[in-house]
Amino acid sequence: MSTDAAFDADRPYRLSPNIALRPEPFGALAYDFTTRKLSFLKTRTLVEVVRALEKQPDARSALVSADVPDGERERYLDALAGLLSAGTIEAR
Repeated sequence: MSTDAAFDADRPYRLSPNIALRPEPFGALAYDFTTRKLSFLKTRTLVEVVRALEKQPDARSALVSADVPDGERERYLDALAGLLSAGTIEAR
């Protein structure tokens, strides 16, 4: 998948198969086996959202599944857009 694609919250996504998440007290470390890049998911809730992507029909449903409060959803959608751009998540 091209990481140039625009994020669309109404599409299905998943954690890229090239990424491994290691849980940490703050959230998780994300290691990309292809680029060898290490990045951070800065909250446990964001980790829950990313893990929920695989099982939900779209990104918005993943936010609901992870109990993201309505007032914080735009911030999480922005974070998911950044993760798509970085190749951490991909469209499915």
